[in-house]
Amino acid sequence: MSKRHRNEEIAPIPRADVRAHAHNERHRIHSELHLVVEAVEHGAEPDDIDEPGPNWKSVHHHGQKREENLSAPKRLRHWKTKDWKRRTNNRRARNRTYRPA
Repeated sequence: MSKRHRNEEIAPIPRADVRAHAHNERHRIHSELHLVVEAVEHGAEPDDIDEPGPNWKSVHHHGQKREENLSAPKRLRHWKTKDWKRRTNNRRARNRTYRPA
């Protein structure tokens, strides 16, 4: 992959450290969910218990560039619009009537 968008001044975090942090976060959430289930089974109201959420996300999930990219309008993909083949064929047929070959 191209390196032109990478900042050479900032050293990336080693992949093993990122994966270890993500693993610990998943384990923490799983453990807290287990405690929530135990509390509900022992008579606590489900509405009174706070559901655990992620406290940590890797850098690429909350960077400023990512926010800018997500807020940018998406290009219209003509092949993803409904009936684009039918409209193309209708346009060709209409053009043939105006311009006989």
